[in-house]
Amino acid sequence: MRYWDGFVHSVRTGRESGVDICGYPLFYVLFHLMEGKAISELFINEQIRDREVRLIGENGQQLGIMPARDALRLAEEAGLDLVKIAPTAKPPVCKIVDYGKYRYELARKEKDARRKQKTIEIKEIRMSPNIDTNDLNTKANAARKFLEKGNRVKVTLRFRGREMAHMSTSKHILDDFARMLSDISVMEKPPKVEGRSMIMFLTEKR
Repeated sequence: MRYWDGFVHSVRTGRESGVDICGYPLFYVLFHLMEGKAISELFINEQIRDREVRLIGENGQQLGIMPARDALRLAEEAGLDLVKIAPTAKPPVCKIVDYGKYRYELARKEKDARRKQKTIEIKEIRMSPNIDTNDLNTKANAARKFLEKGNRVKVTLRFRGREMAHMSTSKHILDDFARMLSDISVMEKPPKVEGRSMIMFLTEKR
């Protein structure tokens, strides 16, 4: 954390000396330049203009409701910052924190949340009723890769011409396909005839 300790010290020095750019405290401008995005909507220190706030101490202790100026004074005495963390509460909730570390933790948690989010896509595997064993294995391996990535798999058995008369007897192809992948998948939707196709959906086994 040496980087943040040094960074916070430098921006506090700028803030305490009254340095600002375009009306924004140096503290905010540096974060804006570093992150390459809009200045945070969080209000800190002198930007908090509420008459009263509910204050939380640096260790999470409830310090009660008090005038904002008194809360700021306590933060300055601790060598830390006053941050409004719940602006819509009545009164707003503020916390005494090291703002540099606070922003770092927020950014890290947001990044972790984005990384954990999965966009589930539907991948389609198409087959014909006269598919041979080798092709069936190849299709199953492709479906397995999709399932391992967390995607849903739509398996379509397409019929043409006279094949339409034997749709019901071809259902076993989809059943066999599902069994080949039963170790990692479940049948989300069983085989169903839709127009000239028979379709089923597989999804990753939880």
